[in-house]
Amino acid sequence: MSKAQFAQRRDGRVAALQYIYAWSINPPANLANDLVTFFESCEQPREHYAFGEELIHGVIEHIADLDARIKGLAHNWEFERIAKIDLAILRLAMFEMVYRKDIPPVVSINEAIDLSKQFSNSDSKRFINGILDRLKDQLGRDARKAE
Repeated sequence: MSKAQFAQRRDGRVAALQYIYAWSINPPANLANDLVTFFESCEQPREHYAFGEELIHGVIEHIADLDARIKGLAHNWEFERIAKIDLAILRLAMFEMVYRKDIPPVVSINEAIDLSKQFSNSDSKRFINGILDRLKDQLGRDARKAE
């Protein structure tokens, strides 16, 4: 992957995280219209965030499964007490790890930790890494390879 492609994917993840966070607080009545408004406020044209938009749709489509996985892996944590930004990071990374076989799980984990450093508090990275590491061990595939 080129540096430009990597940067574009990073931008897509950031946009997806921001949208999923906002969506979790105030779900829109019309997702398509809301996404138009959201992407109009971004720095780049909507096409630049195509990867992020795929992640947004995937997380929302699989939200029940992702939340059930988080509840099962967040030992000693009540789901309702997980910070909304950490929940958005977990949902995003878990979607990639479970449903996007073209992305090695360790890449998704590293990206999630980077997002937590940028958008959450200093304790979050350990919490997020712990949950995602447990998920990685359950996937039954090589964590360093895309399929």
